[in-house]
Amino acid sequence: MSEETPGFDEKPEVPADGTPDEPQAADSAKEEAAPAGDAAAQAAGQETALLAQLDQARTALSERTADLQRLQAEYQNYRRRVERDRITVKEIAVASLLTELLPTLDDIGRAREHGELVGGFKSVAESLETVAAKMGLQQFGKEGEPFDPTIHEALMHSYAPDVTETTCVAILQPGYRIGERTIRPARVAVAEPQPGAAPKSESAEGDKPSGEDADAADKG
Repeated sequence: MSEETPGFDEKPEVPADGTPDEPQAADSAKEEAAPAGDAAAQAAGQETALLAQLDQARTALSERTADLQRLQAEYQNYRRRVERDRITVKEIAVASLLTELLPTLDDIGRAREHGELVGGFKSVAESLETVAAKMGLQQFGKEGEPFDPTIHEALMHSYAPDVTETTCVAILQPGYRIGERTIRPARVAVAEPQPGAAPKSESAEGDKPSGEDADAADKG
């Protein structure tokens, strides 16, 4: 009779369908879940990185847009400044040219006053005046207008009983302007009211006889 060695003939119990026991199934589930978790974390990291890049791109776009707007504003200011300078230079050149022509225009005016503006000289003179007017030259200064020291230059002074303020009574040389710019003031003779003379209105009322005085004069 032989002795059986305990433990050698025992076999582990294996299910008939060959499915591993529960601990082995849990380990397999953990192994499968781990890659899925890593993929989700990786995707989240990529999304964060993309959002950061998007923010950087937006910031750079805002900076470039601000730079472009600033350059456009500077260019517009430059264009306006160049145009303003161009107009100023043109006005100065025109004013300089017309200033040189003023003595000739004065001669034409004197010839017209004395009736000497006739024949071909009249045609040439009128053409010159027309060209000067087209270039913006305007003549000013009239007898009887109030004296204005900003546009008049008084060369002669007198008193007159028939004026109530300093008045231009004679235009010795007409003034000229281009637009609002005076290139030569009008040279005039002025008259002021007589010192101590009563204003016209009071003088007229004082000279007018009252009703009683008029009746007394009629009875006399």
